[in-house]
Amino acid sequence: MNTIPPTNLMQIRQQGLELLNRELGPVVMIRFLQQFELGQGDYSTERHQWLDGHTVADWLAQIRARRLR
Repeated sequence: MNTIPPTNLMQIRQQGLELLNRELGPVVMIRFLQQFELGQGDYSTERHQWLDGHTVADWLAQIRARRLR
């Protein structure tokens, strides 16, 4: 590991990622970092826009149509 103390945020971030990767491994490091993803938008509002007006019968018809292609 770098023995020179980091002097800016980019260096701190880089050293932190290197440490996490070394100690946890890449897969667990990514899973750990994903906990801090804030996302964006309003999922509830967007979900209603996608789903309102559709029935289960509509979804089944779409699935069946795609299977026949």
